Amino acid sequence: NSKLRHVEKDVLIPQIMRDRAKELCSDKVQAFTKCCKETGLLMVVKCRQENTALKDCLVGYYSDPSFYEECKAEYLKQREEYRATGIKKKRQKFTQNV
Repeated sequence: NSKLRHVEKDVLIPQIMRDRAKELCSDKVQAFTKCCKETGLLMVVKCRQENTALKDCLVGYYSDPSFYEECKAEYLKQREEYRATGIKKKRQKFTQNV
């Protein structure tokens, strides 16, 4: 059964999308984090470039329909396994081949 409830469409699948997008944009997340740690309170002004690069990367994934479908398929697989076993599995971290 692949019918989705409201909470699955609007909360659970977007959460998977956010997690995966952060992993896929990890270099930009690290650059922004490093900039913020180095500049302290001035991060709002001094880290604009890193923040913009991070936002562009994340929004690129969030707005990609094929990425949504990948995350939806991952969620449906997790849900099917949970319904079959009753055991919730932790989500695997994706590694990027560099």
